[in-house]
Amino acid sequence: METKEGESMRRTIQRQRAEAFHRLHAGDGILVLVNAWDAASARLFEQAGSPAIATTSAGMAWSLGYSDGEQINARELVEACARICRVVTAPVSVDIERGYGRTPAEVSATVRALLELGVVGINIEDGLTPGSKELAPPSVLTEKISAIRAVAEEAGMPLFVNARTDAYLAPTNDPGARYEDTVRRAQMYVAAGADGVFVPGLESLEEMARLAKAVDRPLNIYAGYAGLPPVDELRRAGVRRVSLGCGPFQAALALARRIATETLNAGTYTAMTTNMLSAGEVNKLFSNA
Repeated sequence: METKEGESMRRTIQRQRAEAFHRLHAGDGILVLVNAWDAASARLFEQAGSPAIATTSAGMAWSLGYSDGEQINARELVEACARICRVVTAPVSVDIERGYGRTPAEVSATVRALLELGVVGINIEDGLTPGSKELAPPSVLTEKISAIRAVAEEAGMPLFVNARTDAYLAPTNDPGARYEDTVRRAQMYVAAGADGVFVPGLESLEEMARLAKAVDRPLNIYAGYAGLPPVDELRRAGVRRVSLGCGPFQAALALARRIATETLNAGTYTAMTTNMLSAGEVNKLFSNA
């Protein structure tokens, strides 16, 4: 059983990590996140120099044998995050999709469990209304953000809440109206307590620059596919956070498929043995876990 002194120390370290995670979004720099899907990828990315670890909800679901879209349950999410938190010392932020709960109270329970693990940030999204191609009303997410903010304050933890809007992923015939809706939603989410705004699907540097000026919080862009401008151009446009999302896991799966195809069809191992890590290198990832 954890002593009071141990709990106090753990909370102090968590607050320090939370404050550090907030600082990573400050100033004119840009935070690049190579999103992890399990303990091994998280430790690998930390060793590569990532100052923080953020999860990919899609990658985590795929690694557990589910399709994307809250197909895993909250217990499986927390268990997977516990393994990540056990092996890294960097700040950890978790993508909780819509919050793994229909009500603010249910979402609060998810966040409370993650805070107990030492998590210092979360992503939460509005998304499409189930069974339709229309975005959920922004009030649904603002209520959840307010509830999350209350849980974090109760725990005395400066949790970084990154509010995602899927306005650029929803079908539209009016790009101008889509941009205005994004601004409106982002401002509502900030007013409810969001610390950052995530807009996957936004590709125009001009619109990024306008949005970064219109919303007084760090702008997060998704770069998990080909064609997006380099990080330096995003930074100059005002972007303060770049997420690779499920892209790294998709690339890892593509390599695994090439390895299998080569070996099963040609009987050779080049795709596997080229640049592979040694068993010793992999073991060293966890030597201090």
